[in-house]
Amino acid sequence: MEALIMLAAGAFLIALGLSLSHRLNAQHDARIAAHHFSNPFPAISRPPGHSRHRSTGQAPRGGLMGTWS
Repeated sequence: MEALIMLAAGAFLIALGLSLSHRLNAQHDARIAAHHFSNPFPAISRPPGHSRHRSTGQAPRGGLMGTWS
């Protein structure tokens, strides 16, 4: 009889933990959805014509890299 009570108490605690975890995840998801992401540092901007580097699949120009001469 004691083992049955222990199993029921364990199952109850596991269900309680799962419920709490689910509620916290839902709350966190709601916070993320409410936050509108923008530039990480809006005060620091790039000058016109200086965008992020895009990968073209070619080696960078400016020297011999990785070659044996």
